Parts: sequence; C-alpha cells; structure tokens
Amino acid sequence: MPIRIPDGLPAREHLLQEGVRVKTERFADRQDIRPMRIGLLNLMPNKIRTELQMARLIGASPLQVEFTLVRVGGHTPKNTSAEHLLSFYQTWDEIRDQKFDGFIITGAPVETLEFEDVTYWDEMKEIFDWTATNVHSTLNICWGAMAAIWHFHRVPKYVLDRKLFGVYRHHNLVPSSPYMNGFSDDFMIPVSRWTECRAEDVEKVDGLEVLMNSDETGLCIVHERKCNRLYVFNHIEYDSTSLAEEYFRDIDAGIDMQIPHNYFPDDDPKQPPLNRWRSHAHLLFGNWINNMYQTTPYSTDLIGQEEHDPGY
Repeated sequence: MPIRIPDGLPAREHLLQEGVRVKTERFADRQDIRPMRIGLLNLMPNKIRTELQMARLIGASPLQVEFTLVRVGGHTPKNTSAEHLLSFYQTWDEIRDQKFDGFIITGAPVETLEFEDVTYWDEMKEIFDWTATNVHSTLNICWGAMAAIWHFHRVPKYVLDRKLFGVYRHHNLVPSSPYMNGFSDDFMIPVSRWTECRAEDVEKVDGLEVLMNSDETGLCIVHERKCNRLYVFNHIEYDSTSLAEEYFRDIDAGIDMQIPHNYFPDDDPKQPPLNRWRSHAHLLFGNWINNMYQTTPYSTDLIGQEEHDPGY
C-alpha cells in the first residue's frame, strides 16, 4: 500500500523516482480504508531531508499510512522556509486533540545542552506526556530518544570528549523481539552524536530492555514494553550521503572533525560512501509498523484508554 502524504510535499517526486508508492490526500480520501496514522515531530534543521528519509521507510509498508508533519510551536526553524512550514506542518498544539497509531520524535542539534536549557523544553515535556495518552507506539530517535528516556525515567546523558561519528558494527541482543525480526546477528548502522546514554543506567530501570548495542558506541535501541516506546540512539534512517554532508559541513566551518569511521572507501572522502545499513533500516521501520498494526485499536478513539498489550 502507498504512503499518504500532503499534496505537493517536495518529498513526493523523490519517493516516486525511488519506486515508493505514494497517494495524494485527494486520492486516499476516496478509499474506505482505515489508514495507519503516523505523526512526525521533526526537530532536525534540514526538515525536507528528514521528511524524505522517514517517508521512504514508512512508504515501504504494505499498509496505507497517513503521514502527518508536526513541529514545536515555541521554536522558529532557521533552515526551513516559512512557506514550507505553513504549507505542510501543523504545530503540536494544533494536533494535540488527535490520536495517532505511531509517532516519531527526531533528533535535534541541541544534544550538548542540558535538557532544561533547550528553549522548547517545556513544550517537549508536554508532548512526551501527550504521547502516553494519544499515541499507541512512539519511536524516539537520537536526541529525541535521550530526551524521552530522561523525561520518563531520569536516565542521564553524558557529553563525550569526541563525537561518535561513522558506521559501526551493532549486535542483535534479542532476536525474539518483534522489532528485531529478520535482523542479522550483527550489522552496520550510522552513528553521529556528541552524547550517550549508558547501559548501566538503563539496567536500573524496570521495564526497559536493550535490543541492540555496539561494542564501540554502546546503546542503540532500548524498548519499553509496557508503554510500547522505542528509544533509538543512532541514525538507522540516514541516507547514504548524510554523514558525508555533516563531515564536509563541519570541515567548511573550520571544525576539527575526524573522517567518519568505516564510511568512505579507504577513508578517502573523495570516494562515494557505500550504504551498509539500508536493508536493516527498512526492517526496523517495517517491524515497528507491523507490530503497531497488529496491536493498535481499530477505533483511534480507544488509543491511550487501555494499557498496551504488545501481543507477544
């Protein structure tokens, strides 16, 4: 089934070129099917790039998905035009009375700040609490994962001496988890962060389970079964060139940045990088949507009214 996206969204043409099936809102409204409702709270500076990354993975699902773009109301992005935001985004305050089967909260370029020093932190706290009553399953990514696990469980983040930056080997720790269905025993995933959460802190919290980690970079995915939250600390959703763009951006800005680990062939930035994680990105998002579909109420009005039954 296609992904349903707003009419005119720039990601549409890219998705069609990649073979992802897309429906416009007008066409989807003619079908008497209850679509899965997935919201994206996009905190990334390059919002159009992030929209494409997420839509690409969600659109591979055989289900019809209604994709809603959301932004915080207490922050004005510098890298996205006002016209794009007004055309395709709603503020969280505008959708706070709605229910969603799934909700994605992205990373943000504020990870070295204390959470309380982030200008929109008060709104983020409200959003996290809102997901507990209005969302069936939440996928928190990078800073979004660190912020969520701090908000709900006070698991701290630590600032690193040097950025974890590159493509690292990870391990499937719980093959029986529906989210790890089809994953290899080990695989490569992009990492790009200045901070980390640590396994010893997560292990102190009842109900949190580490699904994936790396010997070199630590935690990658933590699952909270009771509330059906995923905390994903690394960027499995990244494009092939995302790390390269970050690297050249920092070099051009005069930042002493190391070459991304295990990314460019022969560590030569002049060579195009190889994508070693694309299949596992599709697996993770496909597993997330599949499990959501099997466990979410048919009536969206019932979302958040009963304790989540993960179905396994």
